[in-house]
Amino acid sequence: MPGAEGDDVIVRMWEVRAYPRTFTDLLAWVCDEAVPRLEVEPLHIASEVFSSTDLRVVVISRWRGEPRPLADPPDGLAARSPHVWDFAPVDR
Repeated sequence: MPGAEGDDVIVRMWEVRAYPRTFTDLLAWVCDEAVPRLEVEPLHIASEVFSSTDLRVVVISRWRGEPRPLADPPDGLAARSPHVWDFAPVDR
C-alpha cells in the first residue's frame, strides 16, 4: 500500500448495460467522449474500457486520490443507471 497520505491509488469500476439496439452507440460514447474527459483530469492515471457479450460496458480507471465521476450516458443509450465501485490495490 502506498505510504504517504495523498499517494493512495483508487481504482474505480464503472459499469452500465446497453439495450441491444444501442450497444454500439453506448460503447462509442464511452470511448470517444466519456473516457477522454477523464483522461485530462490531473489526478487520472489510466483507464481501460471493456465490453461483454451481455451488453455491458465497463470502465476501470486509476486515480491518485478521489476519482472524478464518469458522466451519465445520454438518454436512451443505457438500459439502467450505471453502477460504480471503488477499490484499493492490494500489495501482495
